[in-house]
Amino acid sequence: MNSDNFILQIKASYNQFTKAEKKVADYVIANQSGVLYMSITDLADACRVGDTSVYRFCRTMKLQGYQEFKMKMSLSQAAAAPAKPSPQSPYDNLGSMAEKIMELHMEAIKETYMLLDRDNFEKTLDMFEKAERVHFFGIGDSLLTAEEARNKFLRVTNKVSCITDPHMQSMAASLCGKEDLIVIISYSGATKDNIHVAKVAKESGARIACITHFKKSPLTAYCDSILLCGSNEGPLEGGSMQAKMSQLYLIDLLYQEYYERNFRECKRNNEATSQSVVEKLY
Repeated sequence: MNSDNFILQIKASYNQFTKAEKKVADYVIANQSGVLYMSITDLADACRVGDTSVYRFCRTMKLQGYQEFKMKMSLSQAAAAPAKPSPQSPYDNLGSMAEKIMELHMEAIKETYMLLDRDNFEKTLDMFEKAERVHFFGIGDSLLTAEEARNKFLRVTNKVSCITDPHMQSMAASLCGKEDLIVIISYSGATKDNIHVAKVAKESGARIACITHFKKSPLTAYCDSILLCGSNEGPLEGGSMQAKMSQLYLIDLLYQEYYERNFRECKRNNEATSQSVVEKLY
């Protein structure tokens, strides 16, 4: 059997599935492209089964989990796609590519703006203001966004931090309390380390906000507020710039609103932090 055709493998394994797993298989076969952009909870809801049934379906297919399932689906579709014609001119191709990337970035920001829930945004901002400490957490590419958030807010307040090691994140979360806020950045909302930190933080009484693409995911179940970022990202597009642009747009929006609400303090701190690095510039 062709290992590139994952749908054929699902069909060949159909008689091994339980009743719930067959619902998942039927939906996947009928919606091959759409599944690539669904969280495990989205797929479970669409099939009217639990998240566990989707996970068991993946295990029956001898996969480690849902993310490997989406990777297999993506590779299968890429192998079946017709080859793209080569460009006539590298210069023409550069121009069209530059325009396409610009449009994708703009579309990601516009989609994030359209998804913006003002109540959730205000709640996140209120928790940020009241918190004694704010931790920005992320894994992989989302960690870069978390670090950028820390760097930006550090110009105006000293209560922010970003811990990069997942074990250290868990330790910090276990020592947080109701006066602390943890902001978890995760496009999928299904990364094990993020979910573990959220669970530990919830048990310790901390407030939790997240920036994610999926409204319903294992991560959002632990969150007090959810900010949705735009841009569909397939399994082969992990860490796409469009997803980062949409996350950074939300970070910048939080920063600007926080600055406006706390103008005098932020202006004073911004002047102090800027002055501290003057001698390091030629």
